[in-house]
Amino acid sequence: MNNFGEWPSPLSAASVASGGVGLGGPGVRVRTDGTEEIWWSELRPTEGGRVVLVRRVGNSEAEDVLPAPFSARTRVHEYGGGAWFISPGAAYFSNWDDQRMYRIPLAEDGTAGEPEAVTPEPEEPHGWRYADARLTPDGSWIVAVSEDHHKAMTATHGEAINAIVAIPAAGGEPIVLSDRTDFVASPRVSPDGRWVSWVCWNHPNMPWDGTRLLAAPLWQSKTELRIGNVKIVAGGETSLGEDQESIVGADWTSDGRLVFSTDKSGFWNLAEWRPGDDDSKSLTTLRGAEIGGPPWVFGQQSWCEGIDGALTVVVTENARDKAASLNPDGSLVEIRAPFVSYHGLAPASDGLIAVAHADDALPAVVRLDLVAQTMTTVLAPAELGVDPGWFSRAEAIDFPVGDRVSHAFFYPPARPTNVDGSAAETQDAEESDSLPPLVVMGHGGPTSHSSPDLSLKVQYWTSRGIAVVDVNYGGSTGFGRDYRRLLNDSWGIVDVEDCVAAAKYLAEAGLVDSKRIAIRGGSAGGFTVLRALQVSDVFSAGTSLYGVADLEALAADTHKFESRYLDGLIGRYPEDKDIYDARSPIHYTDDLSCPLLVMQGSEDEVVPPNQSEAIVAAVAAKGIPHAYLLFEGEQHGFRQASTIVRSLEAELWFYGKVFGFDPADRIEPLAEAVGL
Repeated sequence: MNNFGEWPSPLSAASVASGGVGLGGPGVRVRTDGTEEIWWSELRPTEGGRVVLVRRVGNSEAEDVLPAPFSARTRVHEYGGGAWFISPGAAYFSNWDDQRMYRIPLAEDGTAGEPEAVTPEPEEPHGWRYADARLTPDGSWIVAVSEDHHKAMTATHGEAINAIVAIPAAGGEPIVLSDRTDFVASPRVSPDGRWVSWVCWNHPNMPWDGTRLLAAPLWQSKTELRIGNVKIVAGGETSLGEDQESIVGADWTSDGRLVFSTDKSGFWNLAEWRPGDDDSKSLTTLRGAEIGGPPWVFGQQSWCEGIDGALTVVVTENARDKAASLNPDGSLVEIRAPFVSYHGLAPASDGLIAVAHADDALPAVVRLDLVAQTMTTVLAPAELGVDPGWFSRAEAIDFPVGDRVSHAFFYPPARPTNVDGSAAETQDAEESDSLPPLVVMGHGGPTSHSSPDLSLKVQYWTSRGIAVVDVNYGGSTGFGRDYRRLLNDSWGIVDVEDCVAAAKYLAEAGLVDSKRIAIRGGSAGGFTVLRALQVSDVFSAGTSLYGVADLEALAADTHKFESRYLDGLIGRYPEDKDIYDARSPIHYTDDLSCPLLVMQGSEDEVVPPNQSEAIVAAVAAKGIPHAYLLFEGEQHGFRQASTIVRSLEAELWFYGKVFGFDPADRIEPLAEAVGL
């Protein structure tokens, strides 16, 4: 029997990269003859991370609509999202290379024209950026979020300027509708064209802290679009504090209601407002579950209106999603489907289209018939050619951390009993004469959560005999506002406590080897890694991917969207500089003693390379075994197939050296490694 970590796995790093196509959307276009086109986007690592628009008509094969080298991806907020949308006569998208908005003409016979620019060429590369756009009902204007990065503007204001703008649909100069707040999102026009709504917030808030939902009368002509007096529909302008309200996912229904998610009750629930009403009213009153999530990217919405006017919602409970129909009395009827997370909904003729994720298959685009409770596949999950016995299913665990409870998903090592695939039973740790190593994962954000859907980057480890625990530490979403706020003023404390507690819980339960535990994480998760290695002796190794090492440098050198994020997580800067110093891993490298692997993208604007370089220089000076890989051309998060392959193989090689096993994979040794 192979030792844990040495199992030959059919899931290679290359298959992880090729199977890691990210699905976005979806969207539906109905031609005048009733023919239905289903659209979605695909992020393809094998094409250098290009985002391609794809559609399927009826039973025909799916086809690419966006030709190379175009890529439907926006840099607004750096995290993007909401980069494309479909209208009856055209598809619109923001192009990655120049950040201009483009239009793809769509004929009634389905013919797609060549992309043509809608917005002017900026004076400087990426000077103007656009996201989260929609057409006005008459099709003459595009209402969108814009972000101005021209040097003259940023020099005057000290940062980029965000605004709601109107762009002639046929092309032309944008008209600014509102730029009086630091951030804006979700500009939506009512079905009768008489109102426009949007969400806004100001520093130091993040959109999950406190936002306002605004609405204003809209007047338009062929040459002009302007707004009237602005009404605050929900939320309020407050500083960081307990009385804040977060509004997310606002849009109009066909009968003129403005529906949105609000966490006023302590959990994101749906509410509605009609023009002329003084106040909004609640549509759902969930406790222990939520309809809504943190808007890290544009275009996120946890509900959609069907053709019949009924609402379908995505309910998140304990970081697991389910779709449900909303009854008029506020009750929910769960839609039976084998999925654990949803990343997009769109109404269709007989139900809805969804990008859905299961715990035993890659994401798919599916059609859900809400009446018949049936499901058909629009885009089947990518086939990996791997026996399902190799996949480890997420096991939800709750464990004590002092006087509170934290949450995680545990993935034990798994493989078919007969590794030739003739049996599908998984092999548990108890069947071996030793216990498996453990990789503790801390998600990014940190205001986010891990889901139990099938992740090839998790299965890469478990199929080799390495256990994984994915921790939804205090501060994670999907558990209500109080849990989400546990990280306020406590980043680098609560998240670390929970990761340490998860590792100890599994070791004490006899499920993992207490002497072979590593911790890994990206971005905010990388910060948790570095902090955990300094304050705990539970871990024998750590991997930081584009992680934060110097909080003071991050506060001074990150992008606008997150430039005041640390006010809530750490404290105000520079007033609380002493706290920033006390929490920054770079100042406590003497407390590091175990091997460290650091990986970073050269063009990361969120966590710049100097963060990784600083920690690497410090561990090198101390003589700690380490390795540093800098990937040219990568931004925040690795998207290129070659990077994904090399980073996974490097990490496996690293753990093999530290934990004393020889991977079955053929891996090029790290020439960058020192002391390993």
